[in-house]
Amino acid sequence: MLAAASADPAPQPTAADGKPLPPLRWPTPPYIGYGGADAAGQPQACEVEGVNGQTRPCLLIALEPERRVAHIQVPPSRTVMPLRFDMFRRLTLTEPLAPVELTDTQPPDSTFEALVRYRPRLPYRLTLADGSTREGVTIGQVESDAGVFLFEPIDNDDRVRRTFLPREAYRELHVGEAIGRVLVEQQALTPEQVEIAAREQEAMRQRKLGDYLVIKEVVKPEQLLMALEEQHRMPLVRIGEALTALGFISPDQLQEALEKQKKERSVPLGELLVQSGQLTREQLRIALARKMGYPVVDLKQFPIDADALRRVPLATARKLRIVPLLWRAGTLIIAAEDPSRRATIDELEFLLQCKVVPVLSSSALDNRTISEAYARFGLDTGAPPVADAPSGAETSSEQLLESLELGAEDDADAQTPVEQSDNSLVRLINTIIIEAYQQGASDIHIETHPNRRKVRIRLRKDGRLRPYMELPHTYRAALVARLKIMCDLDISERRKPQDGKIDFAKFSPQHRLELRVATIPTYGGAEDVVLRILTSAKPLAVDELGLTRENHAQLLQAVQRPHGMVLCVGPTGSGKTTTLHSLLQHINTPDRKIWTAEDPIEIANPDLRQIQINPRIDWTFGKALRALLRADPDVIMVGEIRDEETAQMAIEASLTGHLVLSTLHTNSAAETVVRLLDMGMDPFNFADSLVAVLAQRLVRRLCPQCMRREPATDTELEELLEDYRHAFPEDLRPTAEAVQAEWRVHLAGDAMPQLGRPVGCPACDHSGYKGRTGIHELLTIDAALRRLIQTKAPSEALQHAAVAQGHFRTLRQDGILKVLQGLTTIDEIRASTAH
Repeated sequence: MLAAASADPAPQPTAADGKPLPPLRWPTPPYIGYGGADAAGQPQACEVEGVNGQTRPCLLIALEPERRVAHIQVPPSRTVMPLRFDMFRRLTLTEPLAPVELTDTQPPDSTFEALVRYRPRLPYRLTLADGSTREGVTIGQVESDAGVFLFEPIDNDDRVRRTFLPREAYRELHVGEAIGRVLVEQQALTPEQVEIAAREQEAMRQRKLGDYLVIKEVVKPEQLLMALEEQHRMPLVRIGEALTALGFISPDQLQEALEKQKKERSVPLGELLVQSGQLTREQLRIALARKMGYPVVDLKQFPIDADALRRVPLATARKLRIVPLLWRAGTLIIAAEDPSRRATIDELEFLLQCKVVPVLSSSALDNRTISEAYARFGLDTGAPPVADAPSGAETSSEQLLESLELGAEDDADAQTPVEQSDNSLVRLINTIIIEAYQQGASDIHIETHPNRRKVRIRLRKDGRLRPYMELPHTYRAALVARLKIMCDLDISERRKPQDGKIDFAKFSPQHRLELRVATIPTYGGAEDVVLRILTSAKPLAVDELGLTRENHAQLLQAVQRPHGMVLCVGPTGSGKTTTLHSLLQHINTPDRKIWTAEDPIEIANPDLRQIQINPRIDWTFGKALRALLRADPDVIMVGEIRDEETAQMAIEASLTGHLVLSTLHTNSAAETVVRLLDMGMDPFNFADSLVAVLAQRLVRRLCPQCMRREPATDTELEELLEDYRHAFPEDLRPTAEAVQAEWRVHLAGDAMPQLGRPVGCPACDHSGYKGRTGIHELLTIDAALRRLIQTKAPSEALQHAAVAQGHFRTLRQDGILKVLQGLTTIDEIRASTAH
């Protein structure tokens, strides 16, 4: 299975396909006497025993229990290969783990010293899948659905060899001898007495909740350490067994919850039962305390250790919903609502690089309770929790920036980098997002540099980037890390781009908006971050899209058809998704079933059935379309046609009685047809399915408060006429008088056109422009165009045929009409369109 070789350091934590792997994490024995994450994130030399019994050395790069795969490297090869759990019996780390030692700096505490030195050696018996057995001694074990971690002592100083056995490799595991058999062998009890005790024990398990004593809450550190010592001596009990033993749930309910947890592995079993209503939080707390032995701490009376609080930032404590209690000999003891939640412990151990021991909080841990614990020692700045911040943001970005710069000047010699959990940084990021949203920005650009140059932040408003603020260079790493934490990205990965999403309502409930986040590595190890603000607003009415009367009537006629394909095209940020959602809202009636497949879902509409595309799990537009065709739809909206498979499926769907709406990144309506034919579409099927193509752009709109309207000069009028006529083929080009007559009909007046002039005022940041409007060209497919598509005619021929229809206007022509209406300027139109 594996070739023998020495273990060399892994070049990088990536799989054979180039995808990044999670950092290597390995649990420690379930006792305080052993330190935290050992070399967390680093590859480890190990031995792997195959199913044939042969053992080979290799390098363990990552272990993914949820996927039931280990990633190993067999030197001299530098390729990381996956090893399924059913391909090996055991995996043992070569480097032993030593227990922590008490230092002279620790306060004398006989109870705590006894707790640290408590390392019981338990015999275990393992029945393998092939029926053979193994026996040995372990200092505790950590068991999960994926398998079991054993810690076998190898010498007198309690160093342990760490071994993992996948669930596929064994049938049964028994740790520790049955107490009844030990007492019989020691002649302390007779077999009959053991049988009577067993029956009494079973009866106790059937008692109701009211038969139990009230849980005694811990209020002193000495009591807590003694309670932890007692807990470590208790046999391992799973939460499901505890709940059924107490009679809170039935075995059938437990089995149902376990099946559901296989699909939702990130949610602990107890939380899953609470969410389903089969268990109350009080019952879960009773089970954790009574059956699993977790001590219950009264936070209002317990003397919290300030050193423990300082080790965990307030923002981290709020995020994980924990309160640090004690710091002893490299071990942090915390209070949590659910101490059995292993993900919380793993994250803390990885961040702090120490052993973390959880206990049970007597009350719910909301932001206020956690802040009060930190406030006892002045570790809370007095600011309200992030989630409770008022919508107006009491401190403006200018005030926060001023305080940051003053702090940077005071610390000019040390230049200490800021932590991502710093409260002032957390509030600053929230304020930046809120102000950008209130100013109508569509994107936030954060630009960093590897040297001492300041971090620059710019906002894109009305399609143009504008300077917003600069931050000290000491905030560079913390700013990027905080944004990654907000959207659950890997903060340790700085070499590859990452994409994520921030639900800002978690940090400010008054603002119902989401942000799409993209991180881009730049030179020198720096990273840029771009945040696109997605306001979960309702779609615009079709009348508000800025369509001319002719385009408005033709487009509505196209989407009212029972089948066919309607495309909306243009560059990124041209409003294609907004247009399609407006059309869907217009045709959404009780007798229509409308599905959408989007990446991401930018406009949430409860009246539609919306699907989030996820290419990382191979859930693509093409596969979503194939699935939707089996869901009896009337209308399907595909977020974007990116490849041949999606285009082919969209055409097939439109030909089988469905109306399909989608987008493409093309420059004009005619070019869209050529692009799809170049993808390999059948020209006859495509010509039959295509109904209309709407190309659009967004241009800045003149500020209505300061705009000045003036009659067009003769020179300006001549330039506009020449621009308008240039889009026609020479054989179809109308005269200047005919164009002016058309303008008068369109503008519903005979007066000289009035052009708008940008002036500038505080409402538009003295730019003269505020907001944007759309310009469009609509290509509707008739018999002549259909024949051209079937012969794969070039885009010029398609556009000339459309002009011959008599009602087709190019983007430039539609923009000139907007200029004549006083909505924008000819400079904006020329910057956004080409002849």
